[in-house]
Amino acid sequence: MVQLYNLHPFGSQQVVPCKLEPERFCGGGPDVLFVAAGCKVEVFAVAGQELCRPRCAFSTLGRVLRLAYSEAGDYLVAIEEKNKATFLRAYVNWRSKKTENSRVCIRMVGHNVEAPFCETFRDQMSIVEMPLSETPLCISCCPVKGDLLVGCTNKLVLFSLKYQIINEEFSVLDFELSLIIHIHNITPVEISFCVGYVAVMSDLEVLILKLESNPKNGKSVNHHPHKNNSPMKQAEGISNEALQLESDDFVICQKPMELLGEKSEQSGISVTLESTGLDDEKIKYFHVQHLLYRRFAPDISSYVLSDDIKLHSLQLLPIYQTGSLTSDRKNSSQEKELLSLFCFFSLPHVGYLYMVVKSVELMSVYQYPERSQQAVLTPQFLHVITRYVTVYGHIGQWPPLCSVASLLFLSNNLQCFTVRCSAAVAREEDPYVDSTLKACPPISMDVCALRIQLFIGLRAICHFKNHIILLTKAEPEAIPEGRESPRRRLSRKAASVQLKTPPVAEAAWNLYIVNTISPMQLYREMVDYSNTYKTTKTQSCIHLLSEAHLLVRAALMDASELEPAEKAELLEAFKESCGHLGDCYSRLDTQYSHLALPYYKMSGLSMAEVLARVDWAIEDGSQKYERGLIFYINHSLYENLDEELSEELAAKVVQMFHVAEPKQLPHILCSPSMKNINPLTAMSYLRNLETSGFSSILVILTKAAVALKMGDLDMHRNEMKSHSEMKLVCGFILEPRLLIQQKKGQIVATELAVHLKETQPGLLVASVLGLQKNNKIGIEEADSFFKVLCGKDEDTIPQLLVDFWEAQLAACLPDVLLQELFFKLTSQYIWRLSKRQPPDTIPLRTSEDLINACSHYGLIYPWVNVLISSDSLADKNYAEDLSKLQSLICGPSFDIASIVPFLEPLSEDTVAGLSVQILCQTRLKEYEQCIDTLLERCPEAIIPYANHELKEENRTLWWKKLLPELCQRIKYGGEKYQLYLSSLKETLSVVAVELELRDFLNVLPEDGTAAFFLPYLLYCSRKKSLT
Repeated sequence: MVQLYNLHPFGSQQVVPCKLEPERFCGGGPDVLFVAAGCKVEVFAVAGQELCRPRCAFSTLGRVLRLAYSEAGDYLVAIEEKNKATFLRAYVNWRSKKTENSRVCIRMVGHNVEAPFCETFRDQMSIVEMPLSETPLCISCCPVKGDLLVGCTNKLVLFSLKYQIINEEFSVLDFELSLIIHIHNITPVEISFCVGYVAVMSDLEVLILKLESNPKNGKSVNHHPHKNNSPMKQAEGISNEALQLESDDFVICQKPMELLGEKSEQSGISVTLESTGLDDEKIKYFHVQHLLYRRFAPDISSYVLSDDIKLHSLQLLPIYQTGSLTSDRKNSSQEKELLSLFCFFSLPHVGYLYMVVKSVELMSVYQYPERSQQAVLTPQFLHVITRYVTVYGHIGQWPPLCSVASLLFLSNNLQCFTVRCSAAVAREEDPYVDSTLKACPPISMDVCALRIQLFIGLRAICHFKNHIILLTKAEPEAIPEGRESPRRRLSRKAASVQLKTPPVAEAAWNLYIVNTISPMQLYREMVDYSNTYKTTKTQSCIHLLSEAHLLVRAALMDASELEPAEKAELLEAFKESCGHLGDCYSRLDTQYSHLALPYYKMSGLSMAEVLARVDWAIEDGSQKYERGLIFYINHSLYENLDEELSEELAAKVVQMFHVAEPKQLPHILCSPSMKNINPLTAMSYLRNLETSGFSSILVILTKAAVALKMGDLDMHRNEMKSHSEMKLVCGFILEPRLLIQQKKGQIVATELAVHLKETQPGLLVASVLGLQKNNKIGIEEADSFFKVLCGKDEDTIPQLLVDFWEAQLAACLPDVLLQELFFKLTSQYIWRLSKRQPPDTIPLRTSEDLINACSHYGLIYPWVNVLISSDSLADKNYAEDLSKLQSLICGPSFDIASIVPFLEPLSEDTVAGLSVQILCQTRLKEYEQCIDTLLERCPEAIIPYANHELKEENRTLWWKKLLPELCQRIKYGGEKYQLYLSSLKETLSVVAVELELRDFLNVLPEDGTAAFFLPYLLYCSRKKSLT
């Protein structure tokens, strides 16, 4: 469906001072208009709002049949006719044409220009002849690269734009025949070409192809094209049958067809690429990909000639981003990166707009109220020339009962439709569109006609920049003489009805330049127009404001062409349009009410500014709040915006949710933006919530927080005691902002969290752990929270954070986080032990609690207790930290190698440092080094150590390491003689049991006293008989 509005997209107009009646015309870049009449081309300068003035004129070699301009290369190309022969010529360096009689250089395409002629080519226009083996029917220039595509009966010929470098200061524009595309079963009437995309249109068929430059994507290009006979022969067979069956009374029409993507290869149209003899390295395109095939059938239900049902106005519209300066020639131009591409074509009563880059998709269908003649597509609008019939003498009958007395007059309209290009580009360019962050009106939204402007005798139209060029010719149409039956009119032979032209004077003609108004001016008009729909609350308001939004989006797509002030104004209008759309979706009850959130975000409006736009008036004694506004406020309060609402606005928000969504009240009151809410007001609504049957643990916790804010500690304690600690933890998981909030990107502890730190630290740690396990808070956020809560800087670790780490370890976190947690805890334990730094608060768990609750804390080895008992640890906190560190090292999950480099601050001169060092060496299986250290520092612990560690494959160390070491130390005597002696006796007892007598004798020292070793030898000799 097409929405119709009466807006004013067209501004001033002026007449082009042509000397001859225009036959062809086209825009030339940003400032030039070309008008061809007969064998002459007039060039007019068009700059802004200034009057159009002649710039130059030059003669062509034949009458111009087709005319096209390429901004890339700044050349004009024409299909010309002379003496019943057709030629293709390009007019280069035309800006140097001073007068009509100035000298002109004519050269063949690909002709090498010699250096002595460079000054001649610099100062005069050149005509480049491009001979073809077949008659050229249509032409198209690539708007990005400047390449030229020529359509012939059975093929398309591609000429690549290139520059012949004459010297360092001068180069000559030229063309190179680079590719021939053989197309069978379709005769091009119009073609369009853009960076490898080719659109071909016949009377009732459209084919879109993509020329691939990657040879891996398909078959290589053929130097001698083969003919794919099967589809062509099939199509030819159908065509021959149609010719045989066609008679005076029948027209054979093929059924309509639409094939997208790979299916379009089944169209029966054969496409083959042929190189032009160049080296493979220079071949630009290797493979052709079919994108779209569409075939239409004439509407034979209407009493019109079937020959008049033809397609027209084929156009490829590129939308691109401006890239960097890249070119191998000196006078480089700005390359453009294709962002999206659109294809438009039209039947007399219906126009079609496709998107054809990443996927082929029909975007819009345009229904014209009258028969169309021609259309031009721009990034912002679709301009269509339509005509309708006025019959004098026979009113209300069509076909008219024609007679000599009846006159048939044709009047024309210029219709301006909106397009969806900017909406499609927005989704291609920004992945956040259609999320809670950004939005854009949908592509599927109904198109609208902004205006239908009456013109008399409109014949042709073209567009460039902000100008529309219109050719008008007012004259009565020739009418058929005599009456024809409807059946006869549908016959092809019936098309040869004799026409009789009334004897009137030759009609007047004019060529107009119509300036479209600026996007800002039209945007303002559309916004003003939309105000008429606000009170009725209909979809029309959203539709028109969406059109205004897309208009501004389209104007901002090519920001490089805008002045800074103009761009700033458009950006401001963009935000304003988002605000208007946010208002619509927040106030109107639609299925898309959620779009109020992204549009308000894009508008840059604060929450207070949005609330100020709300109509708080009460209708019929009851206030109603629409879903869109509730959705926006709810999400905004959840997103921790750095905005605090005033007490008045906060009260209105609470009232709004009390009416619309009472269950959300606890969440709303926990938002940092609601900081200024009166606690008495908040408590009143929470109590009403309880009495209404919405009581929950979340309501209890919110009441406790509000009571704390009121200073009522008794109420706070009563609320906190009404549920178990486990339920309270569940409540905090439901609403983390009861404990943790963010302001300006920084973690902030709430008043409730500060109070729990003093009164119930265990509950606080358990709650934060629950938040982390449920992905409500990250690891770094939790660490920062405890540091902020305890008033510590980043380098200081409070005991409450250590308690949290220990709780994390006991909660069995994933292995990915385990080693990082081990590192945090051991680093803190080591730092405290090395500095003799006590914790700032009493730890929540002892080492014994952790060993019993967590598998990662292992039982401390027995010999460690012997080692520790050799020194008195008066400080209880010191002993606890040491026990926790030793327990971690003794645990099964700890990676010892990772912590060894960090043991340096822990001196081995202390018992704590010694025990940790020996524990780490033992876990690393450095037993011999441990034996040496213990014999030197704590010999009383050597036997418990050996009993615990020297087992299985390590038992040989009893007689290979420990026994020789003890004998050696006893030999030298000293203070520890008795300790060594008792340890030797224990060692001999173990060795006597483990070894055979012969082996036992071999390990005994040669200079030992026999009487000392004799009891062990006797036991070793008797143990076999005992067993």
